[in-house]
Amino acid sequence: MTASRFWPIRALKTFRKSIAYLPTLLALCYWVLGWLALMSPVVDEQMPGLLLGLRLDAPDEATTLLAALLGGMISLVVFSFSMVMSVLSQAGGQFSHKLVFGLVTERPRQWVLGHYLGTILFILMLLIVPGSPDQAALWRSLAIYLACGMVIHSLALYVFFIHDASQSIQVDAVASELHRSTLASMRALQARQRGDRWRHQPSRSSAGERHVIHARRAGYLQNADLPALARLARRLDGVVHLNFRFGDYVVQDLPILHIEAATAPSEEWCRSARATLTYLEGESVAEHYVHGLTQLMEMAVKALSPGIHDPGTARLCVHRLTDLLGHHLRWQACNTLLDGEGRPRVTWPLEGFDALLHRLFTPILHYGADDQSIGLALLKAVKSLSLFADDAEREALQAFAERVVEVLARGAGHPLDRQFIEARLAAGEHRLDLPARLPAVAPHAPTTS
Repeated sequence: MTASRFWPIRALKTFRKSIAYLPTLLALCYWVLGWLALMSPVVDEQMPGLLLGLRLDAPDEATTLLAALLGGMISLVVFSFSMVMSVLSQAGGQFSHKLVFGLVTERPRQWVLGHYLGTILFILMLLIVPGSPDQAALWRSLAIYLACGMVIHSLALYVFFIHDASQSIQVDAVASELHRSTLASMRALQARQRGDRWRHQPSRSSAGERHVIHARRAGYLQNADLPALARLARRLDGVVHLNFRFGDYVVQDLPILHIEAATAPSEEWCRSARATLTYLEGESVAEHYVHGLTQLMEMAVKALSPGIHDPGTARLCVHRLTDLLGHHLRWQACNTLLDGEGRPRVTWPLEGFDALLHRLFTPILHYGADDQSIGLALLKAVKSLSLFADDAEREALQAFAERVVEVLARGAGHPLDRQFIEARLAAGEHRLDLPARLPAVAPHAPTTS
């Protein structure tokens, strides 16, 4: 399949993930409703007799009412927009800026915006086409009543919007939603990698002739259609090796993959291979669950900054990270896709657990070195993770636990501090070798902002 056949699919996926997706669909529904109200009038004789009492004396003279409704709806949109700006400003100052766009693009907020725009569109259509046949006055009256009902419905949505926006910037709600989306992305990847064709094999160097393929654009490579790449590799009886980890930022003309095959790939084959790669602006948790882990770490670091200094939020993020890393340890991600005959067709690199642990927990330990609760929370996290780790992963946890103990010892200058920490060093279920007492080290000088 050539690259030109992929662009409509990529455009549709991009549109579905954009802010305009639900508002556009809802606005189209309101437009169809307005078209039916204007272009398909029903005469009064065909209407039920119970509705005749709702007939306005002069429905064509309700322009003032419709104009007032339209002005009120525009004001409602302005108020909602101002609240969104306030929420984004507070969220950007309290959490990681990567979460700001996610707070705007959530489906409930798109739903509210779509009803706002649809109501405005429906009222505008009634204002643009004010006339109606005299024998269809009841039909026109019902359209005006419907416009009033839409405005009342929008007022109810505005109350919901205020409640939802205020809840969305609470720490527990943000951390819980990020934890939920990360776990869902991890489970989706597990579901995709079920079957005998998906394997985890030791990495090996290419033994045959290598043909390198370069990137034609810069951006974040979040994912790839690996089965499609496997089919392309089988056409050349070769093996495709990805040179990047999913989620990496690549620059133009970077060697992003190479194929190990006796025959050099054609230009059409190279275009098809590039078309299987998924580029996205920024970090998408849905495409790559590791981004969710990184954002939780950045939330914790932001909470520990001198301007905020909220260790409670940092501990909450550590708890969420511990649960997600536990799921990560209980499942071995695949790095090889085989064909039907059991031959490798696509391989891709994975980030080791030791590197992932260092990248997530070390910044939190660095910025929370002066807070005993952060050190104890990290120590409890690695002790819990040791119950699910194999020998190699437990070595990484042991090394990090020793580093945490050293940081705790440097910050414990008072005997009461040392007594409090030592009572919790080896407590709880774990598989690490931890000392019963803190080592004697030079006290750590407190940092100043």
